[in-house]
Amino acid sequence: MTTTHFGFKSVDEAEKARHVRGVFDSVAPKYDVMNDLMSMGLHRAWKAYTVLVANLQEGDKALDIAGGTGDLALAFSKKVGATGQVVHTDINAAMLSTGRNRLIDEGVTLPTLVCDAEKLPFSDNYFNLVSVAFGLRNMTHKDVALAEMNRVLKPGGKLLVLEFSKVAAPLEKIYDWYSFKVLPKLGKLVAGDDSSYQYLAESIRMHPGQAELKAMMHKGGFGHVDYHNLTGGVVALHVGIKC
Repeated sequence: MTTTHFGFKSVDEAEKARHVRGVFDSVAPKYDVMNDLMSMGLHRAWKAYTVLVANLQEGDKALDIAGGTGDLALAFSKKVGATGQVVHTDINAAMLSTGRNRLIDEGVTLPTLVCDAEKLPFSDNYFNLVSVAFGLRNMTHKDVALAEMNRVLKPGGKLLVLEFSKVAAPLEKIYDWYSFKVLPKLGKLVAGDDSSYQYLAESIRMHPGQAELKAMMHKGGFGHVDYHNLTGGVVALHVGIKC
């Protein structure tokens, strides 16, 4: 049996996706509310910055992986216009359904697909942009997923990975206290689920830091890779350009 991490636990590699699915099935109904509460609204600024860096143009094609409740997909759709295309995907049907309904409420209908980032059902060299926000750390084989993202991008296309990362040293103690003491209690109070938010805190600690993820992206086929630390490294936006 090959094992991998699920938070701080070791689980059968084949079972990780099921465990992650259970987390997001549980949190989907309160996902947006919890995002606002636990980030104190900062997730909106992080995503707005991601849209700015994406620099999508009229007619571009964009793929939003782990698109969840559709924040980025909605913003991207306004940039590419009627002649462009934004595909909204997630491995979790509950999250995707919540996102699709939200987009429809906004008057936006996008191609919506349940799919695994490690086996993307798209042609080579198709998209101008691929984005994954707060989803890469949940993937079992990150290297495989990054290679797949590279495959579906056009040469010169851009990958944006927005993810929790390694905070600056002066923030570590207070960040650990907030993550392990406050977040689970907030999850219990608002979403009726403390264990999923305990997993969130643990999964962040197990995710590659800024430099390690940059190296992984290079190995996945991206020629130029850079990252932007946001809010003292609580979050980092990695930008990779396909050769």
